[in-house]
Amino acid sequence: MKVLIFGATGMVGQGVLRECLLAPDVSQVTAVGRSATPQQDAKLTQLVHPDLTTLDAVETQLRGFDACFFCLGVSSLGMSEADYRRLTYDLTLAVARTLSRNNPAMSFAYVSGAGTDSSERGRSMWARVKGKTENDLLKLPFARVYLFRPGVIQPLHKVRSKTKLYHLTYALLGPVLSAAKRLFPNHVVTSEEMGQAMLAAARGGSKSAVLEVADIARLARSA
Repeated sequence: MKVLIFGATGMVGQGVLRECLLAPDVSQVTAVGRSATPQQDAKLTQLVHPDLTTLDAVETQLRGFDACFFCLGVSSLGMSEADYRRLTYDLTLAVARTLSRNNPAMSFAYVSGAGTDSSERGRSMWARVKGKTENDLLKLPFARVYLFRPGVIQPLHKVRSKTKLYHLTYALLGPVLSAAKRLFPNHVVTSEEMGQAMLAAARGGSKSAVLEVADIARLARSA
């Protein structure tokens, strides 16, 4: 497979990138983002582009891929709905429309979140925006669209959040997360499992487009 990863410098993206580089059936990985990842590998190409809402200048470099793992995301904390929609819905759909036009046989996997509101009418702002994003991704002419809805994610293998507060929180809660993972394996997923599950889905291993936490854990175990 030839794989695109958007958001490879984020916590989820780091985990997905690691698993892609380890996977023997992945021949090429192109990481697309506003900044480069420090990761280096013979399979890895980096495409740094300052404005991901406008991909015209790099569109020819985004052709010929089998899968895209879209791991970009921001916290809605302290944000207006307009700003959150711009960074979540507008950005994601701009990228996805470009990719679907150039890669109609592609599998597109989107990292959403547990509690996403598919009705788009709930009280939670972030859940409505995520629901709208999911719904409109499903309308695009990809071969397959997968919507990943993780809840608590345990970072492994030196994966860390770029947000200082989140990084400190994960560092403090490390032992708690490890215990929770052992006790409730279908309620906590690791960064490793996220990557394994997304690869398994791209290989055609998921019958469901929407993958909740337990589905992600089960799919990772099957990989």
